[in-house]
Amino acid sequence: MESVDPKTVKIVRSALKVGLEIHIELATRTKMFTRVPNAAHPAHFDEAPNTLIDPVVCALPGALPVMNRAAVEMSMKVGLALGCSIARHSKWDRKNYYYPDLPKGYQISQYDLPLCHDGRVEIPGHDGATRAIGIIRAHLEEDTGKLGHELPGGRAYAGSLVDLNRAGTPLLEVVTAPDFDHVDDVVTFAQELRNICRFLGVTEGIMQKGHMRFEPNINLELVLADGSIVKTPIVEVKNLNSFRALRGAIEYESTRQIEEWRETGRTMGRGMKSTRGWDDVALKTLLQREKEDAHDYRYFPEPDLVPVETDDAWIARIAATLPEPPLARRARYRDVYGLSDIDARNLVDDRDTCFYYEACVAATLALGVFKEEKSAGYAAGKIVLNAGAKRANERGVAVHDLGIDAAQVASVLGLREQGTIGPQAADTLFGLLCETKEPALAVAERGGLVVVRDEGKLLEWVDAAIAANAQAADDVRAGKMSAIGRLVGAVMRLSGGKADAKDVNDALKSRLGQ
Repeated sequence: MESVDPKTVKIVRSALKVGLEIHIELATRTKMFTRVPNAAHPAHFDEAPNTLIDPVVCALPGALPVMNRAAVEMSMKVGLALGCSIARHSKWDRKNYYYPDLPKGYQISQYDLPLCHDGRVEIPGHDGATRAIGIIRAHLEEDTGKLGHELPGGRAYAGSLVDLNRAGTPLLEVVTAPDFDHVDDVVTFAQELRNICRFLGVTEGIMQKGHMRFEPNINLELVLADGSIVKTPIVEVKNLNSFRALRGAIEYESTRQIEEWRETGRTMGRGMKSTRGWDDVALKTLLQREKEDAHDYRYFPEPDLVPVETDDAWIARIAATLPEPPLARRARYRDVYGLSDIDARNLVDDRDTCFYYEACVAATLALGVFKEEKSAGYAAGKIVLNAGAKRANERGVAVHDLGIDAAQVASVLGLREQGTIGPQAADTLFGLLCETKEPALAVAERGGLVVVRDEGKLLEWVDAAIAANAQAADDVRAGKMSAIGRLVGAVMRLSGGKADAKDVNDALKSRLGQ
């Protein structure tokens, strides 16, 4: 390789290689090693700085840690959902380093004996094929505090402000194998993992609050013109809290690392790993420090905590609580309910919307109006995604927060299926029920949404529509049935949506000799 000049040699091909470290803040009521409230729990999202602290968090002399069982069980849930083995014996270690947001001067973590190990997750790949991503480990530790550089009101501050509210939060670190070779697959995995964890109920997964932080380890394998292979040094990009930043950092490094190799000739090896941060404004990574190796942290067993000992009964009890995975739900919505892939994805991408939808399906089936599960699931999906999403966007809230409950949604679908109201009226009725808990039929009757079954009135509307749309009527008489839609629309307008579309269609055909 000494004869290769990086500045001039031709690169035939570059292959991306990425492994992910994902830090997941667990939404337990209290912190990892003390009973102080946890900042990652919804009840404590907006507490004032440095109010969720005690002697353990602040590392005062004599303060001793006590393990949070709920955090251990949440971690086991994630491990099982990722196909991991759960260690029968794991222990705690001290990871030693100094930083202003780490009061003890060390972090309680797990080093050589993690709680979860050797897993595997399948994701839909960027090329349409299924990709298997290895999970090396998922270990439990405590989060650090947080440094800020703004005074109240957003004023700039030259120093650093330390907030220890986050310090001690249970933190699960999931480490994947370097199995990614395309940025789309990295982002897909990150999105699926967030969804898995939200369905498990172990985190709220609010990216802006740092509930999930991604740290990709990125390097390139360069194939040179002479057939030799060069591997660029691994770069770890720290604390990415959006999928956009994750994608941007990987794409930027895919170019920057080639430029750096041409400039320096540095290749992967001991001591070559570096840490970089992501600038969300400049859209580039910035060097932070040369990366420490594991021995630099001087790991040693934590003397103040007992090991975690699991058994088959405990693991089986946790496994029995696992919900249906998001990817399996999407497949079921497609295969059983007949929804499109896009519709299935939209329903599953938000946990609470998904649970709301499933409640709507259950309530619709309970009415007994729909004879098949498929038709009930399809109808519920369409009204949630159409009538529901439209109003949610208008009001700036989630679908499940509109005010219309699952039983009311089912009533709307039942009235439509029975022909009591028409399709357009169903959308209107959905909107009205967002404001009231009255029975759907009563609201439909008061709003004039019930289909009129008066044949004389129907023929009156049909004749008026034919008279007002002579060309469309002539086209239908001549056999051009595509023109009948204009006439149906005219009748529905004249009736104020009270006519049944099928009855209208039949009456028009009869009147026009078809």
